[in-house]
Amino acid sequence: MNLKYPNMKKIAIIGTVGVPGRYGGFETLAHHLVLNLNKEFKLSVYNSKLTYGKEERPKFWNGARIFYLPFNANGWQSIIYDIISIIHAVFYADVLVVLGVSGGLIFPFVRLFTNKKIIVNIDGLEWRRNKWNKWVKKFLRFSEKLAVRFSHADITDNAVIKKYTALIYKSLSHEIAYGADHAKEQFITSKMKKLYPFIVEPYAFKVCRIEPENNVHLILETFSELPYRTLAFVGNWEGSEYGRELKKKYATCKNILLLDPIYDQEHLDTLRSNCYLYIHGHSAGGTNPSLVEAMILGLPIVAFNVAFNRASTHNQALFFRNKSDLKNIILSKSTQDYYEVGEKLKKVALQEYTWATITRKYANIIYAFDYDYTKSNVLPELASMKREFLIENEVAHLEYSLLFYQNGDS
Repeated sequence: MNLKYPNMKKIAIIGTVGVPGRYGGFETLAHHLVLNLNKEFKLSVYNSKLTYGKEERPKFWNGARIFYLPFNANGWQSIIYDIISIIHAVFYADVLVVLGVSGGLIFPFVRLFTNKKIIVNIDGLEWRRNKWNKWVKKFLRFSEKLAVRFSHADITDNAVIKKYTALIYKSLSHEIAYGADHAKEQFITSKMKKLYPFIVEPYAFKVCRIEPENNVHLILETFSELPYRTLAFVGNWEGSEYGRELKKKYATCKNILLLDPIYDQEHLDTLRSNCYLYIHGHSAGGTNPSLVEAMILGLPIVAFNVAFNRASTHNQALFFRNKSDLKNIILSKSTQDYYEVGEKLKKVALQEYTWATITRKYANIIYAFDYDYTKSNVLPELASMKREFLIENEVAHLEYSLLFYQNGDS
């Protein structure tokens, strides 16, 4: 921490596994907030001891003070992890940058008993994810409500989620996505060729957490019926029963390569850079980091057809909703078609998804508090509009007969 500038604002970054970032969108965001803003603010970051071993726990990293907590930053422990981090931070920080809504329960008390400013990134509607049971979903949705209501500024990472917060909470959120320019194009080296022999032949590629909402089963089933099309798929196959079952089912398919998680950026970028098609199956969330990373590498992308993905790609990707759609794209598109899609997506990414742009937007919100910034609400006329009018005017995206943020049981 740079103690030469005692008047620098003290900023606490809360809600991630920690820095240096290894895996996940929020971790990468925290990583680059530190790298880009450590000359302007006194930064502190909360890390999970369960992820960083004793030899990996410096007190400072790139000028940021690191605090370590003995809890998991994900799953149900994230609630405890975030709440303890927030309580600790209010004793020294001027601004709390909270990534995620697990700690939303305590926001009202911070507002009531302190003058600290809270900036919250609500992520991609965490309560909607299929991995949570009904009660966890209810808690997360309630926590999200408190986080938006009692924060001084709320951030959404996608235009569609911004519409959601306007419609549900009447809040005019700041739309800030993720940077992607840490991903670099890599050529095939002899080392990589030895590690991944398939890389010299045409292959499609995907990397994601192995969860149902990422449509892993749909993608694998499609390629199992296309024996002359190779798919390399990186994911945490042993992390859930869903993943283990899929691995067992498709491990014998000669054209499907199921790879364990890859944390080395060079390795991952090499696999991405040299594929002929990137497949993005995410159906929930907002702007997904792996998607914008693929975009900035200029990869042709076929994405699951939901509003989040259309917004992130500015409608420039190819889209599928089922196995038939995906098959048709794979079998009918030419190399030139793919090249043109990749070029359009790279142009979007260079305009929207660089870390210099993203971190500057966070800094601007922090500085705005010096000028009596207060959160804006949507116009009363919009907030009071009936659902039917909003639908007709495309304020809300439709998934079948439901609004874009709803599940069938909502």
